[in-house]
Amino acid sequence: MFITPAHAQGSLGSLFGGGAGGDGGMIMSLLPFVLIFVIMYFLILRPQQKRVKSHAEMVKNVRRGDTVVTNGGLIGKVTKVVDDDQIEIEVGDGVRIRQMRQMVSDVRAKGEPVKDDAAG
Repeated sequence: MFITPAHAQGSLGSLFGGGAGGDGGMIMSLLPFVLIFVIMYFLILRPQQKRVKSHAEMVKNVRRGDTVVTNGGLIGKVTKVVDDDQIEIEVGDGVRIRQMRQMVSDVRAKGEPVKDDAAG
């Protein structure tokens, strides 16, 4: 009526591809961890690497005249590229600040003049 512990252990080992001392049991026990790592790589790590790469490319291409948004929320126009690490941003009339390039969260290209179709 009751299953003995030895009998239960033997039947579990045979379910997962090996006996009580077989190598198939160890492979089957590590398989969920490998699957979790693969899923985490494709869902978390790979997109994060792409984001970091695109941010580095965006920051590298900042030029004078571009409108930028900093991580602190300041919006300004780049007036001078100081060096590889710093840029100078004008956030108001005559108000210029130095900002680290890595702290720029968004770069907006130089604006085009607005086309007035309604004028005339």
